[in-house]
Amino acid sequence: MDFIDLKSQYLASRALIDARIQAVLDHGQYIMGPEVAELEARLADWTGTRHCVTVSSGTEALVIALMALGVGRGDEVITSPFSFIAAAEAIVLTGATPVFADVEAATGNLDARLLAERITPRTRAIIPVSLYGQPADMDPINTLAERYGIAVIEDGAQSFGATYRGRQSCALSTIGITSFFPSKPLGCYGDGGALFTDHAALAQAMREIRIHGQSHRYVHSRVGVGGRMDTLQCAVVLAKLERFAWELEQRRRAADYYDALLVHRIPTLAVRHDRTSVHAQYTVLVDERERVRGELAAAGIPTAVHYPIPIHRQSAYAHLASGEPYPVAEGLAQRVLSLPMGPYLDRASAQRVAQALISACRPSGAPSTAKFAAQTAATSTATTTATTTAIQAPSVHVTSHEHVAGPVHVTPHEHVARPVHVTPHEHGERPVHLASLAHSVHSAPPAPSLQTVLDVPGTPPTPPHQPHTTESNRSASPP
Repeated sequence: MDFIDLKSQYLASRALIDARIQAVLDHGQYIMGPEVAELEARLADWTGTRHCVTVSSGTEALVIALMALGVGRGDEVITSPFSFIAAAEAIVLTGATPVFADVEAATGNLDARLLAERITPRTRAIIPVSLYGQPADMDPINTLAERYGIAVIEDGAQSFGATYRGRQSCALSTIGITSFFPSKPLGCYGDGGALFTDHAALAQAMREIRIHGQSHRYVHSRVGVGGRMDTLQCAVVLAKLERFAWELEQRRRAADYYDALLVHRIPTLAVRHDRTSVHAQYTVLVDERERVRGELAAAGIPTAVHYPIPIHRQSAYAHLASGEPYPVAEGLAQRVLSLPMGPYLDRASAQRVAQALISACRPSGAPSTAKFAAQTAATSTATTTATTTAIQAPSVHVTSHEHVAGPVHVTPHEHVARPVHVTPHEHGERPVHLASLAHSVHSAPPAPSLQTVLDVPGTPPTPPHQPHTTESNRSASPP
């Protein structure tokens, strides 16, 4: 059994993927080839955003988003202490300071109720991480940000394809980002990522920043990075998009299997009623985690821990937390355990995992493994709808990012030297309410407020428009 079965996914889409890759090899435009613009148009259409900018990774997407907003030295950005390191890392790389707020016990996502007390005159943005494939509670986060005139960047690295109150993840805030790391629900065969926004000036800034700040060839209007997504990786994502809606349905089906098998037996993280999850991971809560993992490994079942050490406890970032405890994040870090998950996980495999997990967690005197197997077989038969048989294929092992063992010193990217100006209603943009906020920065010239960066009048926001993609184009039937 694989933790993430990428080989079966490739075999199912082999003809599409091979043809797309061969087309790039034939035309030879490996950097900024036609597949880049094609993918950006397809992704913007999926999310319902006006602009999509592909970049070299999800982490680079966060850095570019912050640079486009003018975030830099002396600024603060609020984010989660319980996630992959990328959000905090990007903040530090721009010269700003990450400020942590604790998370919800039920979901692991940033707790919107705790954000107001973390805002200071230096706060420039909030980065909610859509953990495990489910968006955070974005509406109250956006409302708070609008009140203070700060930006919101949704880190949707794990949640592309999920929805929040009927709107697509990555289309829920000032800027949304995602990752195409191979193990993501929509992944390429290397690194890749994308940014999404409805603001033309921000989109233009992000496009320039990803190519060393170029506005025209060899004309550099701002400080930038080498952040382009390779044409070959765009081609892979384009091929995978053809089956993506179907794969999302299969991920939900696999999660339903686990839900039915584990209910009242093993605690799991919740999916809120007003949103959906793409189940980038299926995560449960266990005690004695290392013992449980050992028993599962002995049964041939791989697991992972996302994430064992909260960011404020990492040696490279501990000095930023000022010794403050984040009890929910710390409690989750001690108990979370991710199970095998993916669109090619069938019912029998889910039952095998659940049976082994419950056996490993079974207290003295609880029902035996054999009794559980009989119970779960009956439960599965009663609750499961039609299933897709997973393609048998050689195993593929995808390892998690390892956290850095010691501090690494990186010279921060300089923040964007000039503000981005957006003319109201330029390119048909909807007005948004972004109140001005004065910043007092001692170590650098005052950074522009979000009001200045976007130059948008203070009118109430209009909800993001719905995706242009029709339901017929989103059929859950496999291509």
